[in-house]
Amino acid sequence: MITLRTTQGDISIELDFAKAPNTAANYLQYARDGFYNGTIFHRVIPGFMVQGGGMDAEMNEKESRESIENEADNGLANEIGTLAMARTSDPHSASSQFFINVSNNGFLNHSGKNSQGWGYAVFGKVVEGMDVVSAITEMETGSSGYHQDVPVETIEITETLISDAYSDK
Repeated sequence: MITLRTTQGDISIELDFAKAPNTAANYLQYARDGFYNGTIFHRVIPGFMVQGGGMDAEMNEKESRESIENEADNGLANEIGTLAMARTSDPHSASSQFFINVSNNGFLNHSGKNSQGWGYAVFGKVVEGMDVVSAITEMETGSSGYHQDVPVETIEITETLISDAYSDK
């Protein structure tokens, strides 16, 4: 289990190494490196998702590692409480940013290996702290520079705790 300690409370997640081995390993490495500490949930859309893992409180994007191959064809669905990789229009552009689905977002699922169908790779789920995620979706949002749906109050990941269960991964 990985626990994201945030300024709104703790969010604990389990990674799915069986169905999304490369994506889960990528996320775990960022967590081990302390990369997420000091990042914020920078995009919040009620009824859709909360996104984080790449921006600091001044909306500066942190430098991430190379992008990873999209594993959205793994059979996991973008359902309430699942974590998926954020990416650009390039299906293989995910690096550090992730989002937590707060609705069943079937339209984000893999439907084919083409530009419209690649989908967004689910690689884990929230096991504790969905109340914290729900509270985040209720916070006021606005614009910050070119960014929309930015929480007015900063929601920072202050610490990333990794359980011993992942010591062999």
